[in-house]
Amino acid sequence: MSRIGRRPITVPKGVQVTIEGTAVTVKGPKGQLHREFHPDMSIKMEDGAIVVSRPSDSNKHKALHGLTRALLANMIQGVESGFTRELIIEGVGYRADMQDKNLVLSVGVSHPVVIAPPAGITFEVAKGNRNVMVQGIDKQMVGEIAAKIRGVRPPEPYKGKGIAYAGERIRRKPGKAGKAGAK
Repeated sequence: MSRIGRRPITVPKGVQVTIEGTAVTVKGPKGQLHREFHPDMSIKMEDGAIVVSRPSDSNKHKALHGLTRALLANMIQGVESGFTRELIIEGVGYRADMQDKNLVLSVGVSHPVVIAPPAGITFEVAKGNRNVMVQGIDKQMVGEIAAKIRGVRPPEPYKGKGIAYAGERIRRKPGKAGKAGAK
């Protein structure tokens, strides 16, 4: 059974948290995030830490308890240090470039794919135009944009060509074996 919801969240120096009922605003050196939480959850500041409590032990409240605590912890980590997701491009002629703030992908389709970053997200291309870094303070938005980039050309199982997350294990399949002794 998870005990994540019961752990207090320490607020580091340089991060300011404002709690108004179930609305929480977090300001830090990287930016500001605001989120509304479920009205059943109780969020309070106690001794420089944020404590989340639930009204009952129902399964719904237990799930919301851990979710609320995890989202608050991600908000604090985001405004303090930010989040990064790395993607690796594999394939002959596949590459990524920057055009102003936009990411331009050349991944074997008839045209270059241009992806514009939403507010709060930045792209960075490194290592010979093969690595793409998605950076931002909102963990959910960073993951969503990284998934959108990966969806342009997901890795295929035969040669491994495509866009994959760094550290992602691609399950490879053998190609055609051919008949033994065929003429």
